[in-house]
Amino acid sequence: MSETPVTEPFLIGEAMTGGYGGADILHDCTIAVEKGEIAVIVGPNGAGKSTAMKAVFGMLKLRKGAVRLNGEDITALTPQARVSKGMGFVPQTSNIFPSMTVEENLEMGAFIRRDDYRETIEQIYTLFPILRDKRRQAAGELSGGQRQQVAVGRALMTKPSVLMLDEPTAGVSPIVMDELFDRIIEIARTGISILMVEQNARQALEIADKGYVLVQGANRFTDTGQALLADPEVRKSFLGG
Repeated sequence: MSETPVTEPFLIGEAMTGGYGGADILHDCTIAVEKGEIAVIVGPNGAGKSTAMKAVFGMLKLRKGAVRLNGEDITALTPQARVSKGMGFVPQTSNIFPSMTVEENLEMGAFIRRDDYRETIEQIYTLFPILRDKRRQAAGELSGGQRQQVAVGRALMTKPSVLMLDEPTAGVSPIVMDELFDRIIEIARTGISILMVEQNARQALEIADKGYVLVQGANRFTDTGQALLADPEVRKSFLGG
């Protein structure tokens, strides 16, 4: 029997329904990202954005639906096993070890590696030069934006094929937000797929290949970032005019 070519996206959480405990938060929600592209999940507070991403990472039991990475069904795998398959996840909070140095934080990210990871640390220092300057400093002493760089760097240490970011620009200044988005674009250019949840919807859609607007745990709009930015209904309802 000849193999049919894989035509679906590199990563897909398909028709996901589930929640924590009894009530479903996600309702037939589909989120996908292609190789080396940026997909952004936006929507009002309480729309289930972070829940959708956590479901893709295996932190939520699905009642219905499936998660597939590069054609392989990973729905039953633990988050830890998904990391071994090539997923990196940066939670919104508690995403660094504050008392450890920047470099120790990065080294902690290499826990699944059995090879020499120095080269990866060098790549991260090239991507985030400030981290090289502060590599001996306790991560907890850094600014919010620099701590986010440490958290992203630590996730990159596992050499993921997919990097998931939960509100990476929460609580940082507009200048720092722009800089983080620039770095995220650079990461995607290396072939890593980016899936992120973002409160700054307009700015996130500007850099997104694909955008998902969720409302009450369901897909309301799905299109390219540019098409969503240009959609009058999306603008009126979700982007403040």
